[in-house]
Order: sequence, then C-alpha cells, then structure tokens
Amino acid sequence: MIDDEKRALRKVAMERREQLAAAAGPRHGDDLARQFLDSVPLPAPDSAPRGVTVSGFWSMGAEINVIPLLSLLYERGYYCGLPVTVKRGLPLVFRHWAPGSALVSGGFGTSVPPPEAPEVTPDVLIVPLLAFDRQGYRLGYGGGFYDRTLAKLRASGTPLAVGVGLSGQEVPRVPREDFDQRLDWMVTEREAFRIADKTLRDAPSGRSSG
Repeated sequence: MIDDEKRALRKVAMERREQLAAAAGPRHGDDLARQFLDSVPLPAPDSAPRGVTVSGFWSMGAEINVIPLLSLLYERGYYCGLPVTVKRGLPLVFRHWAPGSALVSGGFGTSVPPPEAPEVTPDVLIVPLLAFDRQGYRLGYGGGFYDRTLAKLRASGTPLAVGVGLSGQEVPRVPREDFDQRLDWMVTEREAFRIADKTLRDAPSGRSSG
C-alpha cells in the first residue's frame, strides 16, 4: 500500500534529516539562498499589478532555514508571506511577512504571522519537505496541506512551486498518488534543478499525503 510506503519512508527521512541538519551547520540557509537566486527564474517583483508574492515558511525542527532567502527576496522588492494552517483538511492560507515582523505560535512547532496580518496569494511557493526525488515529487508530513494548496492555486493560475531541502534528502523515488502535486523546481544547498516537463506520473490513485 502507498500509505504504508510513505509512512515507512517518513520515519527514515525524519531521522536522516536530523543528522543532515546537524552536519550542514548554520550556513546552509545562506547556501540555499545563493543557489535559489542564481538559478530559479522568478518574475520581476513589479511584473504584476499587485506585485509578486513569494511564500516561504518558518522552519521548525531540522527543516532547512529559508529566512535568509526570504529576507533577500524582500530586499529585492518581493512581497513575502508565510503559511498558516487554518484547519486540518483545508488548504493553507498565507499572511504577509517582512523581516522583523511579529509572529505567533502556529501549532506543530512553527511560528506564523498573527491573524491581523493581511492575507496574500503566493505567485511563488517555497515548499518544505522530508524527502524528494528527481521527478519532482516530495514527501510531506502526511497532512496533505501543500497538495491541497497547490491544487487550489493551480486551478486558477500558474504558481511556481519550488521544493527546498538538503541534498542528502534526495531519494530514488517518492511513493506517490494521483493527488500528490509535483514541484516545478528543486533547490538544495548544493544545486538547483528544474523538473522536466515530460516526467510521467506512474502511481495509482489514492489520498494526498503532503
């Protein structure tokens, strides 16, 4: 069963990520930012009437640190946001964030903008993960939040989804189901690569897990 495969990989991936984060040291976030900015073709920050919004996340536990990247994007004129979990089973919402903004507890060990922060719609999503493969699939925590969010945004537009993690989080193949959303780019502290358009899905249908 796909769920069993994901559950087994999730356990191994969480343990491995702890080891990788400890070995990577404090500068991995800066290395990630450099790879991202040198490689990912972002639209100009003022290319849309309301500006271009990039969503990141406030790292929890051993997640890769994307705050250096978000801070640089903010300095370059991008509007930034962080995800907020509204309720299990629903897509994420995103609220405005700027360097130095006050944050509140968002559950699951993370921090989020307060309820009064304006809601934003991301044009570019920087997506956390436990594991990834070269076909553009990611293993999430099992709540399905990013899969539902990407499905909703892609139904009405063309957001750019960029997975981020440490290079050692790569696996030969992430178990996948029909509802699992594919990334457009993957960036680590060592490289960035675009997901080939002709990569085929080959999984049976099932339930979202990301």
